[in-house]
Amino acid sequence: MTLFTRIATVAASLSLSLAATAQTFPSKPVTLIVPWAAGGPTDVCMRALAEATSKHLGVQIIVENRGGAGGTLGAGAMMNAAPDGYTITQIPISAFRIPHIEKTPYDPISDLTYVIGISGYMFGVVVRADSPHKTWAEFIAYAKANPDKISYGSPGTNTSLHLTMEEIAAKQGIKWTHIPHKGASPNVTALLGGHQDASADSPGWAPHVEAGKLRLLVTWGENRAKTYPNVPTLKELGYGIVSISPYGIAGPKNMDPKIVKILHDAFKKGMEEPSHIAVLEKYNQELWYLNSADYSKYAKETFAAEKATMDRVKPLVK
Repeated sequence: MTLFTRIATVAASLSLSLAATAQTFPSKPVTLIVPWAAGGPTDVCMRALAEATSKHLGVQIIVENRGGAGGTLGAGAMMNAAPDGYTITQIPISAFRIPHIEKTPYDPISDLTYVIGISGYMFGVVVRADSPHKTWAEFIAYAKANPDKISYGSPGTNTSLHLTMEEIAAKQGIKWTHIPHKGASPNVTALLGGHQDASADSPGWAPHVEAGKLRLLVTWGENRAKTYPNVPTLKELGYGIVSISPYGIAGPKNMDPKIVKILHDAFKKGMEEPSHIAVLEKYNQELWYLNSADYSKYAKETFAAEKATMDRVKPLVK
């Protein structure tokens, strides 16, 4: 048998194997990687989504947390995952940004199969309730007058939260200390424990704001959050910044379109379940549905847009 014949035989066998997998999918639990620490808003929302989707998929969806590296460990894990639909991951916007900053094991365009767009985060900055900073203006004024005296936490280096805070610092002439964490849960825990002065994050802080333990100073959306109508946005305060972070589900490259459709259809039903929507509302998130084709298009556009953003912001980040 010639080398060419062997290669053709192996390729044919692989093709038949993938076809057979598509015919029987799903026949066992699906692993959904959440590239953030357990207990944060992403983890809570994704677990609610996994539970809601499992009944439509017909098998259990098991959440596996892999926090760190700015939320890109899930995308990186797809490089070693079989394209059989049994290992998929949440894709945050940082998955499109960090390849422009450092070498990553994956290419977000050629190495992933985009399944569905799900939702997006609201961002904000909180301080402890006993903080002397009652407003964002007071917080910024103190930081300007006291270089290196303010520390803030984010869910990781080069995340949207980190980069936006450093952009604000550069524009306002502020020197403050960034403390990176592996997700929202350790970030807010550090703030509650008095280990930092503020947290910039998605609403893992929401229950603590409602309980009176933390104070929300500003949000970063286009408009004021429905739950916090008295809290201003960066945009209305004149910073010219709107920062949100849509996310979705993706798998390894070369997934069978039939498997992608099965996953898409199940997640589409799951994301619309009242149980999932209720959790999103708790964290001021809304549905952000994109089908597989539109999500793939979004990925390409966002990857290009993130390069432009990094060209602008990266020089400002220490």
